This record gives sequence, C-alpha cells and structure tokens, in this order.
Amino acid sequence: MITYIHPEKSMSQLSQSEVALLEKTADGHLYELFRKCALAVLNSGTVTDDPSALFAKYRDFAIDVISKERGIKLKLYNPPETSFINGHLIKVIEEHLFSVLRDIVYTESQRSILDQQIGDQNAVTNLVFHILRNARAFISGVEPNMVVCWGGHSISKEEYAYTKKIGYALGLRKMNICTGCGPGAMEGPMHGAAIGHNMQRINNGRFLGLTEPSIISSEPPNSMVTELIIMPDIEKRLEAFMRLGHCFVIFPGGPGTIEELMFILGIKTDRGNNDQPVPLVLTGPRSSERYFEELDRFIRNALGDEAARQYDIVIDNPDRVADICADGAVQVMEKRINLSDSFYFNWNLKINPVLQEHFTATHESMRALNLTKDQPLSSLITNLRNAFSGIVSGNVKPEGMEMVQKHGPYELHGDPEILRNIDILLSEMVQQNRMKLSQEEYTPCYRLVE
Repeated sequence: MITYIHPEKSMSQLSQSEVALLEKTADGHLYELFRKCALAVLNSGTVTDDPSALFAKYRDFAIDVISKERGIKLKLYNPPETSFINGHLIKVIEEHLFSVLRDIVYTESQRSILDQQIGDQNAVTNLVFHILRNARAFISGVEPNMVVCWGGHSISKEEYAYTKKIGYALGLRKMNICTGCGPGAMEGPMHGAAIGHNMQRINNGRFLGLTEPSIISSEPPNSMVTELIIMPDIEKRLEAFMRLGHCFVIFPGGPGTIEELMFILGIKTDRGNNDQPVPLVLTGPRSSERYFEELDRFIRNALGDEAARQYDIVIDNPDRVADICADGAVQVMEKRINLSDSFYFNWNLKINPVLQEHFTATHESMRALNLTKDQPLSSLITNLRNAFSGIVSGNVKPEGMEMVQKHGPYELHGDPEILRNIDILLSEMVQQNRMKLSQEEYTPCYRLVE
C-alpha cells in the first residue's frame, strides 16, 4: 500500500539540504528517527509501552519526503490501516505527521548553532524557545491559562475517570491542557476539558502534547492532542513544560511521573525562584490516597520538609484542584505583568544548568549517580531525577530495554536510607501495576546496592 499526503495547513517549504537530511542512507540516523516517530503517530490512540512489538509489526513501513517547487508531500509505504477511514488518512494523524517532520528537521538545523554556544547558560533555553516558536506554540495577548498535567500511562479505570473530572473542572474555568501526549493520565484531562470547553462554548481550546523521540514510540499521541511538538530530548521537553505552563497538576504515575516531579521540585526549591508563583497540586481519587502518602513520605525522608512544602496534596476534590489552578494563574499573570515577562513563555524562571544537562542512562552512568545526602539539595534532586529517568529508559525506551536485556539490571548505589526509601516507593508502584501497561509479572530493570 502506497499513500501520498499533502499538508493542508501552512508549512514552510523544505530546502533540498533539509530533505537530504531525511534521505534513507546507510547512516541516515535522522531518517530512521523520522520513520520511528512517524510510525508512532500513525498508531495514535494505541495503548502500548512496548516499542519493539510496534516496530516488529510494521517493519515494512517506510516514509519519504518529496520536495517540489510548489511544496512538499509525504509518501507512505505500508502504513497501519487503522490510521485510515474509507481510504483517507485521519486528519489529526495527518497533522501530527507534519508536526513530526517540522520539529525533527528544525531541531537538526539548529543543532550546529547549539554546539557553537557551549558554555552559554541561555543556549538551551533559547533553543527550547525557538523550537516552540517554530511550532507556533505561542499565542500573544492570552491570559495565563495553560495547565500542565503529568501522570502515568498505566493507571486504573477509577484514576482515569478522575483525571477526566479534573479536566472538566479546568475546562469550565476556561483553562487549556498540556500533557506528555500519551494515554492514561495524559489523555483523561484533555477529554474532560473538551467537555468543559463545550459547556462554555469555547471553540479554540488547546490540547498541547509535548513528547520526545525516545518516548513517543512507547507513548503514541492520544487522539485528543490538537498541537503535537517533538522536543529533542527529555530535558528540553521538561523545560518546555516549565516555561509554557502556568500551573501544574500531578496524578498517580510511575517512575516517569516521579522524574517530572523531581524536575519541578529542583526548580521550586531554587532560591532564585522564591518569588515565582508555580502552583503545584498532587491529586487523585480516594483510592490513590496511599500512593500520595508514600510519595510524600519519600520526598520528606529523601529531600526534607523544604521540598515537601512546594506542593499541595488534594484527594478526591476536582473543584478544589481547579480553583487552585485558576487562582494560581491569576497570581502568575500579576507577577508576569510586574516583571514585564511574556504570558506565553516564562523567561524569568531560573533553571539550574545541571537540570538542563542531558542524561543518557547506561550501566556506567546509573552506577555513578551520587545518591547520598552529603551534597547540595539541588544536586541530590538532579541525581534522583536521573535515577528515575534511567528506570523509565529500562522499562519502556528501546535503547534502555536493549541494554538491560544484554547486561542485566541497572545498579543504583547510595546511602542506605535513600535507597531504602527508593525501594519502598518503587515496590509500591510495582504492587499497584504502575511500571508498565503489561499485566505480566514485572521484572525490575534496576537493582539497589548499598
């Protein structure tokens, strides 16, 4: 099966050199990256966290970019039939395909510029801004109303229903939603907000999905995402969340959710952000109360009460969560006005360069993480963030899963007290089936060594 598609929305033409970047060659790493992301998009709505199974099922899938004087088009070879209705590609999938093309080509074109700015503390933030601007993520003149929702892809039916209730309450308050674009807690708030927007007769509600190449194949975009943006890596994705968002809601989740929580705690505990309103609520239904008790206990034992003061825990109360977000958005607006900062991108937020550094999980890098209390709080938070990031890699990212299969589980070394708290938290996640979507018995990709 061969299909051609053309972009209906305005999109800049690609130069011959940009098209050449995507050509299928022996060392065409960018083409393979584009192919994998495109295949994930074509499987939008699929609930999976096994990328190897997805790639094996469609190993004969290919995609070419054809550039002509009048514009570009994509040629698809053997795409998934589920992405078509009556022979026509579903519109949202078509739009997401061109979003993938836009972001991958643009990021590659900016890579050499970033390499030339090594040592410049603003270089990463500038790149994040440029990618988001190129994706037209910024809308001027709109009051702060973007709620970032984080949470797991593997959640219970009751928890999923609760995320929809939160989204509905936020939608009624005319708030927009930004998530990691996958299933579960990343999809539910968008569904709920869409109903809330309809009740308020809002026709231009935004459902922004931020992902990155190593995770999109494990978490294909859900069907509610109206704007899909592919960031280069997890660190720039996290920074994009922080600079785009006006308030933050965290639902129950696995190691990836804890990684996101560590990132925002690293920013909120930075004294340079003491006067920055960054509303943060941890919430779930009554059945999730134990999850948040264990999470709060972990943070207090590992990081101290200062870190625990950075968030509110609200159980089974969607209106309370939505009110906190709405009130917080007003505080954000007032602060941005006082600082003459933009509503759509938080330039004044201080992000420690160590949080911006890209962490690649390998057996060596995981073993080298400093998980002791004999270091500044910001450093411990960063190392914990990297530890949970590595566990995510070993659980669902193709390269991490392959490493663990070849060389065994990652090893984490550190203070017995910190490791014990990590073990308690992760064991609770295993018992609650938060590690993977598969209902098979979970085999840990990590080992704690005192």
